[in-house]
Amino acid sequence: MNVQKSNTQDKLAFQKLIAAFGIILFIGKIIAWKLTDSDSVFSDAMESIVNVISAFMGLYSLYLAAKPKDEDHPYGHGKVEFVTSGIEGALIAIAGIMIIYEGINSLITGKILQKLDWGIAIIATTAMINYLLGYISIKKGKHENSQVLVASGKHLQSDTITTLGVVVSLIVVYFTKIYWLDSVVALLFGFYIIYIGYKIIRKSLSGIMDEQDPDLLNHIIKVLEENRRTEWIDVHNMKIQQFGANLHIDAHITLPWYYSLRDAHNEMEKMIILLAKNTRRSIEFNFHMDDCKPISCPICQIADCPVRERDFVKRVIWTPENVTCVDKHTAE
Repeated sequence: MNVQKSNTQDKLAFQKLIAAFGIILFIGKIIAWKLTDSDSVFSDAMESIVNVISAFMGLYSLYLAAKPKDEDHPYGHGKVEFVTSGIEGALIAIAGIMIIYEGINSLITGKILQKLDWGIAIIATTAMINYLLGYISIKKGKHENSQVLVASGKHLQSDTITTLGVVVSLIVVYFTKIYWLDSVVALLFGFYIIYIGYKIIRKSLSGIMDEQDPDLLNHIIKVLEENRRTEWIDVHNMKIQQFGANLHIDAHITLPWYYSLRDAHNEMEKMIILLAKNTRRSIEFNFHMDDCKPISCPICQIADCPVRERDFVKRVIWTPENVTCVDKHTAE
């Protein structure tokens, strides 16, 4: 069963907005560089090229992720978001290296900056716009469970921090005429940008490798535990995969062996609907129904079970540790 909740068109429209603003802000920074002849402003402008490339990559990945499943991609195209966010993280790190290079070059050459007042005004404006777009992108990405929008937002905000560093250095230089401070600030923020890029790469690799998301798993198990029905004797061997904004959940659910196929399927449907209502994701479920065995009697809470072979011993509390185990739970 698949429950669709994502708003793909809305995400695509917002990514187009990010791409358009990226081009405008890049042009603004180039103008500021021409006016000031500042190497730090130039490096900030070069980083904006990465913003533009990343925005269009994100746009393309959202387009691919929205494509329906096909014979070659039975789980859909959602994983492309992890790939493009990883590339974006790499571009961010490269931008950090560029900033460090330009900063060192500035220290060596010792350029004299010009028209700093105009440069400060233009660069400060781009910083405010970048931060606002980044904040909205991250918030929207978390709400829509889009790794691309989150990565784009972090990229924009990291660019904002770099830009603010440039603004601060330009202000200090404007009043003190100590030109090498501009390069020192650029170096510090260059290292910070590399760190941000590493974190984005790390998160994208975890998605590609199907690394377990503890927070997501805890949420799923908590919902099941707090709303479990006595007919749900056991849940085990649960696995969760993420495909962009979509989830694929595999699990085994143990039900009374004497249930008809229709009754067993109805109970499975109740669990699926419960998870779908309490998870703001598009979810594809693959639940395997197990019939109960005598070893299940000690943990079965059906009081009037007509075929009970062993006495009830205890209620097993479902946790991320035991629900993900391959074997059925027992009272031991």
